[in-house]
Amino acid sequence: MIFAQDVKKLREKTGAAMMDAKKALETAGGDMDKAVAELRKRGQKMAAKRADRETKEGRVAAYIHANGQVGAMIELVAETDFVARNEQFGVLAYDIAMHVAATDPQYLSADEIPADVLEKEKEIYREQLAKEGKPEAMRENIMSGKLKKFYAEVCLLDQPFIKDEDKTVAEIITEAIGRIGEKIEVRRFARFALK
Repeated sequence: MIFAQDVKKLREKTGAAMMDAKKALETAGGDMDKAVAELRKRGQKMAAKRADRETKEGRVAAYIHANGQVGAMIELVAETDFVARNEQFGVLAYDIAMHVAATDPQYLSADEIPADVLEKEKEIYREQLAKEGKPEAMRENIMSGKLKKFYAEVCLLDQPFIKDEDKTVAEIITEAIGRIGEKIEVRRFARFALK
């Protein structure tokens, strides 16, 4: 049996709709952690289904740090103006803008990294691995791990989210898609800091 206080607790924890929270708890047999995992899976499935939809509506969000010396703006977009005006959407946009101000990503995703920058990074890793005497057969796997770490440093969507470092910014957006029910994406961002 699923109790209302458990549904409420799950909704507060995840931001999920009431019926989604109830279904997740039922599927998980009342286990809160399993229900959270179930909601994340549903969000990923929904995001995949909506990947090819157009995002024409959205909002620009800004964050200025308390010291007034660092700030960021992002353009977060969705399919409809109804969602773009939604409070959850606004909170997500603000949180991502705050993340941009805090972490200073250089690119939205790995796809946007210029080939020359990526090749330069790979060359550095090749030299490091050669100096360390790593076997040739292992170098590609090691380099792959180093590139993944590089992406997490410079690509917004690959970075650990500042409010929950167990998830990336992309995963936070995927969860929001699951809760809100529309495709959501960051179209662009900018960070400003006094020099």
